[in-house]
Amino acid sequence: MTSVDIPNKTVDAGHVGVKSGGPSIGLVLGSGAARGFAHIGVMRALQAHGIKPDIIVGTSMGALVGGCYGTDQLDTLEDWARSLTMRRIIGYLDVRIGGSGLIGGGRLANRLQESIGEAMIEDLPIRFAAIATEIGTGHEVWLTRGSLSLAVRASYALPGIFSPVYLGGRWLVDGALVNPVPVSAARALGARVVIAVNMDADRFGRGTTIASHGSALDDAPPVPVVEHARNGFARLRGIFSAERALKRQIISGDSRPSFSTVMVESFNIMQDRLTRMRLAGDPPDVHITPRIGHIGWLDFHRAAESIAVGRAATEKAIDSITESIADLS
Repeated sequence: MTSVDIPNKTVDAGHVGVKSGGPSIGLVLGSGAARGFAHIGVMRALQAHGIKPDIIVGTSMGALVGGCYGTDQLDTLEDWARSLTMRRIIGYLDVRIGGSGLIGGGRLANRLQESIGEAMIEDLPIRFAAIATEIGTGHEVWLTRGSLSLAVRASYALPGIFSPVYLGGRWLVDGALVNPVPVSAARALGARVVIAVNMDADRFGRGTTIASHGSALDDAPPVPVVEHARNGFARLRGIFSAERALKRQIISGDSRPSFSTVMVESFNIMQDRLTRMRLAGDPPDVHITPRIGHIGWLDFHRAAESIAVGRAATEKAIDSITESIADLS
């Protein structure tokens, strides 16, 4: 018997109800940052074929899309996603000097609050869980009650980029640290048919072993030490330009990996390995794998392309989905 770990309470998953008249359908929406907009296309394809999930479990961007679906705000989210440009994205980055994350997240949180308001998870028409990770303990936390907007914020709080979210007496960050594609949570919440959407499935050639490697004649020389500012005015100018510089680092970089590239790619490698292990131990009934590796984690301005890829991948899986539902009906 599986237990659901949520702040200040443990719920016995064996007592979760399942709808009558047919198998309970669980939709698992994995993490993926900007690639996660493909989940909107997944939802659109399922809607077009009359497939309605009874349970949605999401991690990171998957939690955001699932939460908007549960509050009937998917249209709002899609319109906003399609309107994003590089300039608008930069406008949402409230960079902080110091603290526990480069981005405070207040501007994005306000935008999220405008969409889903004061919705509570337990009041949604579907069963919903957002996956987060507790700092310090590494606990996998299933957020199944309370404020939906706070649960979503906690689930996408990428460590080092967004500040952790204090929720239910715990400091929480991105759920992809522990469960990027949370099939186990959907089954524990009562799903008989589990449809999982994995944004990292097409990363062919990643994670292999390079058995022998060393230095070469064309290796880059050491980076020279930058001389300190010579006067107070230069220092002051540096302080005021720090936020602009950090925003450029978060969005783009040159041939040398930028700060954001190092952070995101490190997280990406860890998530890829973890996803493979967890899906091997608890595979879904239907595995949707959008071929979206060509879209970067921070390419939020390519939402229209991501949505189209997600919809196309789901259309290919429709027969498998309907067959799985029919087998248990």
